[in-house]
Amino acid sequence: MELNSTVTAFLLFGLTQDVLKEKIVFVVFLFLYVATLWANLLTVMTIRYSRMLGSPMYFFLFYLSFADGCLSTTTAPRLIIDAVSKKKVISYNECMTQTFAAHFFGCMEIFVLILMSFDRYEAICKPLRHTTIMSQRVCGALLNLAWVGSCIHALVQVFLILKLPFCGPNVIDHYFCDMQPLLKLAWVDTYAINLLIVLNSGAICMLSFIILIISYIFILRSLRSKSAEGRKKALSTCTSHIIVLILSFVPCIVTYTHPQITFPVDKMVAVFYTIGTPLLNPLIYTLKNADVKNAMRKLWCDQL
Repeated sequence: MELNSTVTAFLLFGLTQDVLKEKIVFVVFLFLYVATLWANLLTVMTIRYSRMLGSPMYFFLFYLSFADGCLSTTTAPRLIIDAVSKKKVISYNECMTQTFAAHFFGCMEIFVLILMSFDRYEAICKPLRHTTIMSQRVCGALLNLAWVGSCIHALVQVFLILKLPFCGPNVIDHYFCDMQPLLKLAWVDTYAINLLIVLNSGAICMLSFIILIISYIFILRSLRSKSAEGRKKALSTCTSHIIVLILSFVPCIVTYTHPQITFPVDKMVAVFYTIGTPLLNPLIYTLKNADVKNAMRKLWCDQL
């Protein structure tokens, strides 16, 4: 078959084609998106303007909430609008931009979680040296490395897709542009590219998860030498972080480490890590953290 045309736009299949279910999708995800923006914006504004939250942990939490809000904005508005639109069309350039943004902010979230675990390790295991090691300058430099690393990761993903010819079917069986659904539409053998994607995204997810789990094992082991009150406070903080790790990394690992085969459940897994996790992260950190709750109460009560 002669390839005499090039795809300039894609059709997003979405989560469902059922009219009634699409209305439910619109209502549910509009609520979830608004709640996500509100929760993350509240966290960002509280840390930004509260003098009570000046430690490195809250410095990194600020950027985790920022990345979560941006990650959700990358995918949720398109899903919400498409749920009530007859034509779910996304241009080629918009598709590539969405792919870049999703991987950029998703990777940024992972790197910030690693920095937060490193900060907790220093604070719990080396409390006397914590303020020296995790100075404002060091935190800023680490965050800049996270930005650069996220950008490199996202650019690699997009460059892999830009090399592919799209000349036939243009229906993406997903609610946003991602690597695996796009690979299915390419008119070439994508086995090698899929391996590169697994090495890129899958390796980042898996290795980061292993590093984080090991760091928290060391943290938990060090608690044996702490007082009962110190152990309770550290366990409360670590529990929040471990819950976030599981919620963030398990869906990512499931999505980007399996072979070049898409499953119906992949879309629901993607919903969880692009929309669900960005909502749960600020709720977990604020509900489990007395300092953040007190700072929110004081800051916003003063404003009123």
